[in-house]
Amino acid sequence: MARTLITGGLVITASDELHVDVLVEESRVVALATPGSHGWTADRVIDARGKYVIPGGVDGHTHMEMPFGGTMSSDTFETGTRAAAWGGTTTIVDFAIQSKGGSLREGLDKWHEKADGTCAIDYGFHMIMSDVNDSSLKQMDKLIEAGVTSFKLFTAYPGVFYSDDGQILRAMQRAGTNGGLVMMHAENGIAIDVLVEQALARGERDPRYHGEVRKALLEAEATHRVIRLSQVAGSPVYVVHVSAQEALAELTRARDEGLPVFGETCPQYLFLSTDNLAEPDFEGAKYVCSTPLRPEEHQAALWRGLRTNDLQVVSTDHCPFCFKGQKDMGIGDFSKIPNGMPGVEHRMDLLHQAVVDGHITRRRWIEIACAAPARMFGLYPRKGTIAPGADADIVVYDPEAQQVLSADTHHMNVDYSAYEGKRLTGRVETVLSRGVPVIEGGAYVGHAGHGAYVPRGLCQYL
Repeated sequence: MARTLITGGLVITASDELHVDVLVEESRVVALATPGSHGWTADRVIDARGKYVIPGGVDGHTHMEMPFGGTMSSDTFETGTRAAAWGGTTTIVDFAIQSKGGSLREGLDKWHEKADGTCAIDYGFHMIMSDVNDSSLKQMDKLIEAGVTSFKLFTAYPGVFYSDDGQILRAMQRAGTNGGLVMMHAENGIAIDVLVEQALARGERDPRYHGEVRKALLEAEATHRVIRLSQVAGSPVYVVHVSAQEALAELTRARDEGLPVFGETCPQYLFLSTDNLAEPDFEGAKYVCSTPLRPEEHQAALWRGLRTNDLQVVSTDHCPFCFKGQKDMGIGDFSKIPNGMPGVEHRMDLLHQAVVDGHITRRRWIEIACAAPARMFGLYPRKGTIAPGADADIVVYDPEAQQVLSADTHHMNVDYSAYEGKRLTGRVETVLSRGVPVIEGGAYVGHAGHGAYVPRGLCQYL
């Protein structure tokens, strides 16, 4: 039986910071003990003195190989999961898509075909419901049996993913009986389409207008609406990529009322702003995503929401499109710029920078990046912590290392960095996925196909 000993580091979980050694046998953590108190021997010893030993990150929101707007996100499951590993993430939950007129199972099978045998790290799936009807509602139960326990619906993108209030209510009602978690992209897409049409008619065509038409009030309105629909249905709701302080206020109010309402935000909303969308010479297109980047003053509210637990999770919504050949489809018409940004490689590092900057504590870093998404999506304690019985998804992290983010050095399959030139303190040194080294000594030592599909249980916050 292969044994790995990680010794001398500070083990940080969502609940503890302990100077303990970690013993791994095969794919699992089997014991933690004070250095010098044990006589463990191992086939491999990792010296973590001066380093943090943290759980592998769980990114609960990615879009690998996702078709959108006449193109496809540029990271495959192979390239995207490899980049995730470089950044200390050891599990992703990607979104399978039900096509209009198709079944949920057909959509899931298609995503299994994309991911099977290609992933560097473990993965699970959510299901995007594009066609809510009697048949697809019944299929929700079967998907839960297959370990797909969360279902995403949209109040945005009419004609593509949009569901009306009646469809959303029916899906929520079904989730209220089968234990599923409904995830909502909350923007008023009907109103936004009117504002897009009016902006283009006025000749407002640059990327910055993407943010101006997708107004914060329309995110807040849709957030309020889906919360009340979930209340009527008697089911929980999880609002994805919260970007606006007004939307966060709706979540906070609902949680103060004791409702099972949850939310995530993403690094782009914490570190970037509409100033990026307004960069000249079409550079702003690099930052087009939905929900959009907001003015910088929204960032303080989001950080506060993370500290007060009104936001529980930081994911990436990783959905990269190359600047040349994809983003430039929208030159002269911002509405044709593919919506999405790269980020799966940098989430853990950016959030460690937030620790350095005093926005969050070290344990909160691990909570929002590892433990909370694992609990939210039925993966805990197999994922998201370092404890006996957990998968040995472990990162040795150097909190003093310096790095500069750049497209020249990142590993995502995209030709720009949203954080070009940003200096960070802290860097991944070693990554184990189920006890197997994936990143070691500044090199990728993993391989496609190591990553396994992980069926998920029900949300553990309910």
